[in-house]
Amino acid sequence: MAKQNGLGWTTLSVDDAAGTVRDIRNDITNLQFATPRGVQEVTGVDKSAIERILLLADFSVTLNLVFNPASNMTHDVFKTVPSTSVPRTTTLGVGGKTLANEVLYTDYPLQRSDSGELTAAVPGVLADGTVPTWA
Repeated sequence: MAKQNGLGWTTLSVDDAAGTVRDIRNDITNLQFATPRGVQEVTGVDKSAIERILLLADFSVTLNLVFNPASNMTHDVFKTVPSTSVPRTTTLGVGGKTLANEVLYTDYPLQRSDSGELTAAVPGVLADGTVPTWA
């Protein structure tokens, strides 16, 4: 596959509180996500360098968005985050590859800047113990 940029995301959807998939690509200005693994040091006294093994997998995401109170857009999707702990299926798609996870969103921190922007950086973490896997 050829190298490509991060333009033209094909999928960025998050379930709303009722479990309905919502395409929120238009409201997301940028995002960060990670699929780290825990690491355990297992170096024996017979070694002169560190020896490690992989442990549990994880997933985290932060969706940076522009406030949109329109029906079925980002405000509708995230407005219940402070009052519920419902995992949301979150699907990212770019370059013909898809990463879908069950995510607990932990905050909906709206911020109004001194120049007038109303934005949020919504953090989420893996909810269900399923190893994040690109399809």
